[in-house]
Amino acid sequence: MSAIKITKDNFEAEVKNSDKPVLLDFWASWCGPCRMVSPIIEQIADEHPEIKVGKVNVDEEPELAAEFQVMSIPSLFVVKNGEITASSVGAKPKNQILDMI
Repeated sequence: MSAIKITKDNFEAEVKNSDKPVLLDFWASWCGPCRMVSPIIEQIADEHPEIKVGKVNVDEEPELAAEFQVMSIPSLFVVKNGEITASSVGAKPKNQILDMI
Protein backbone atom coordinates (compact mmCIF):
# COMPACT_ATOMS: atom_id res chain seq x y z
CA MET A 1 0.00 0.00 0.00
CA SER A 2 1.43 3.36 -0.90
CA ALA A 3 1.42 6.45 1.28
CA ILE A 4 -1.84 8.37 1.54
CA LYS A 5 -2.03 12.09 0.81
CA ILE A 6 -3.31 13.64 4.04
CA THR A 7 -5.32 16.85 3.88
CA LYS A 8 -7.35 18.74 6.44
CA ASP A 9 -10.43 17.18 4.81
CA ASN A 10 -9.39 13.53 5.35
CA PHE A 11 -7.23 14.02 8.48
CA GLU A 12 -9.87 12.96 10.99
CA ALA A 13 -10.87 9.79 9.09
CA GLU A 14 -7.35 8.72 8.06
CA VAL A 15 -5.32 9.76 11.13
CA LYS A 16 -7.38 10.52 14.24
CA ASN A 17 -9.79 7.61 13.75
CA SER A 18 -7.26 5.11 12.39
CA ASP A 19 -7.20 1.68 13.97
CA LYS A 20 -3.50 1.35 12.99
CA PRO A 21 -0.49 3.45 14.00
CA VAL A 22 -0.04 6.30 11.51
CA LEU A 23 3.34 7.54 10.33
CA LEU A 24 2.97 11.12 9.08
CA ASP A 25 5.61 12.69 6.84
CA PHE A 26 5.44 16.50 6.65
CA TRP A 27 7.32 17.49 3.49
CA ALA A 28 7.59 19.93 0.57
CA SER A 29 8.65 19.44 -3.05
CA TRP A 30 11.44 22.04 -2.75
CA CYS A 31 13.03 20.35 0.30
CA GLY A 32 16.17 18.31 -0.49
CA PRO A 33 16.15 16.19 2.70
CA CYS A 34 12.44 15.50 2.09
CA ARG A 35 13.29 14.04 -1.31
CA MET A 36 15.89 11.81 0.39
CA VAL A 37 13.36 10.51 2.93
CA SER A 38 10.46 10.09 0.50
CA PRO A 39 11.56 6.73 -1.02
CA ILE A 40 12.12 5.36 2.51
CA ILE A 41 8.61 6.45 3.52
CA GLU A 42 7.17 4.74 0.42
CA GLN A 43 9.14 1.54 1.22
CA ILE A 44 7.72 1.51 4.74
CA ALA A 45 4.20 1.99 3.32
CA ASP A 46 4.72 -0.93 0.90
CA GLU A 47 6.43 -3.29 3.36
CA HIS A 48 4.38 -2.69 6.52
CA PRO A 49 0.61 -3.06 6.02
CA GLU A 50 0.18 -2.85 9.80
CA ILE A 51 1.19 0.83 9.61
CA LYS A 52 -0.78 3.54 7.84
CA VAL A 53 1.58 6.00 6.15
CA GLY A 54 0.49 9.52 5.30
CA LYS A 55 2.23 12.42 3.59
CA VAL A 56 1.35 16.03 4.37
CA ASN A 57 2.56 18.69 1.92
CA VAL A 58 3.23 21.70 4.17
CA ASP A 59 2.71 24.16 1.30
CA GLU A 60 -0.76 22.76 0.56
CA GLU A 61 -1.78 22.09 4.19
CA PRO A 62 -0.46 24.97 6.35
CA GLU A 63 -3.21 24.40 8.95
CA LEU A 64 -2.04 20.83 9.62
CA ALA A 65 1.60 21.95 9.73
CA ALA A 66 0.63 24.59 12.30
CA GLU A 67 -1.42 22.10 14.33
CA PHE A 68 1.62 19.82 14.58
CA GLN A 69 3.92 22.83 15.19
CA VAL A 70 6.14 21.88 12.25
CA MET A 71 9.10 24.27 12.15
CA SER A 72 11.50 22.24 9.99
CA ILE A 73 10.97 19.57 7.37
CA PRO A 74 11.02 16.71 6.93
CA SER A 75 9.15 16.17 10.18
CA LEU A 76 7.85 12.72 11.03
CA PHE A 77 5.15 11.97 13.58
CA VAL A 78 3.68 8.71 14.82
CA VAL A 79 0.02 8.95 15.82
CA LYS A 80 -1.64 6.13 17.77
CA ASN A 81 -5.25 6.31 18.94
CA GLY A 82 -5.36 9.98 17.91
CA GLU A 83 -2.32 10.91 20.04
CA ILE A 84 1.22 11.78 18.93
CA THR A 85 3.50 9.11 20.42
CA ALA A 86 6.78 9.98 18.65
CA SER A 87 8.27 12.66 16.45
CA SER A 88 11.48 13.33 14.58
CA VAL A 89 12.92 16.19 12.52
CA GLY A 90 15.33 15.74 9.63
CA ALA A 91 16.31 12.90 7.34
CA LYS A 92 16.67 9.56 9.12
CA PRO A 93 17.55 6.05 7.97
CA LYS A 94 14.75 3.50 7.65
CA ASN A 95 15.63 1.60 10.84
CA GLN A 96 15.41 4.78 12.96
CA ILE A 97 12.05 5.65 11.44
CA LEU A 98 10.72 2.14 12.14
CA ASP A 99 12.06 2.32 15.71
CA MET A 100 9.73 5.30 16.33
CA ILE A 101 6.71 3.10 15.66
